[in-house]
Amino acid sequence: MDIEKLREASLRISEAIFTKQHGVEIEGLFYPIHRTKSGLRNVTYSDIWFIEQNPQKDSRHAKLAQEGHQILWGLKKRTYVLRVIDGKFTLLKKIP
Repeated sequence: MDIEKLREASLRISEAIFTKQHGVEIEGLFYPIHRTKSGLRNVTYSDIWFIEQNPQKDSRHAKLAQEGHQILWGLKKRTYVLRVIDGKFTLLKKIP
């Protein structure tokens, strides 16, 4: 997977989720934003599930979210592969 394309897509998804849009357009395709049963916004793009940080959890990232930081996670097959915090993209694992 092209990391630069993934970075750009991740930042667009993060912006869409945190500005409460209904979806995000990437490369001419529309990806709707859904909500989990607990109300967390999420979207699937290129086999990666993007979900906002749950501020109700008891973790360092949840505390940051409670303070107003915008945290988005990308998971592939239940493994955290990327993170976006306040618009800063971090690749956590190599994505095949």
